[in-house]
Amino acid sequence: MSRRSLKIPAVAVALFAAAFSAQPAQGASSAIADPPDDKIVIDVATVNGSGCPEGTAQVAVAEDNTAFTVTYSDYLAEVGPNSKPTDRRKNCQLNLIVHVPQGFTYAIVSADYRGYAYLQPGASGLQKASYYFQGSSDTAATSHPFDGPQDGNWQATDSTDWGQLVWKPCGEQRNFNVNTEIRVDAGTSDPTKTSFMTMDSTDGNINTTYHFAWKKCPTS
Repeated sequence: MSRRSLKIPAVAVALFAAAFSAQPAQGASSAIADPPDDKIVIDVATVNGSGCPEGTAQVAVAEDNTAFTVTYSDYLAEVGPNSKPTDRRKNCQLNLIVHVPQGFTYAIVSADYRGYAYLQPGASGLQKASYYFQGSSDTAATSHPFDGPQDGNWQATDSTDWGQLVWKPCGEQRNFNVNTEIRVDAGTSDPTKTSFMTMDSTDGNINTTYHFAWKKCPTS
């Protein structure tokens, strides 16, 4: 059974925001600030990966500047009699330009993500994600395994302790990179049956959500 023959609810990707074992950016104020009043704009510099063909990944910023969302429309990994070996793993890398109002810096404090899994008994799935600022040698990653049988939505939240937040350096333009992947392993499941996981949304109603934390930069 493939996803195309199933009548399933709209689903969405959700990525990850986890802690780096690092100190706050040099020069950043220690006081957590309210979100800036000026509208935050995020441009997508590059999109690469089998899970996000051109035109299938969209980024939007919340009206109150507390979060941004990523919506995918063609992000599915599967194994089964009609799938190719490359179908078992899909990935996507987004390189984002976050235009921050003058005098502010940001970190990612948490991420909410969910998707849909149809896993046969004996099959398994994996969702993995990481992020880093351009020029940083620190990359953190987290993963969430799922075991069959499963036929329904999956969801999880990753959060970062305040003391472990990694802040964009004040006064510098550092692109924000998000890397995600999903995998499906047939394991001991019936090889004549299909298992899949998806991180896409056909109608855009459910999205990956990255939550901002804000600081004011010191005045010169």
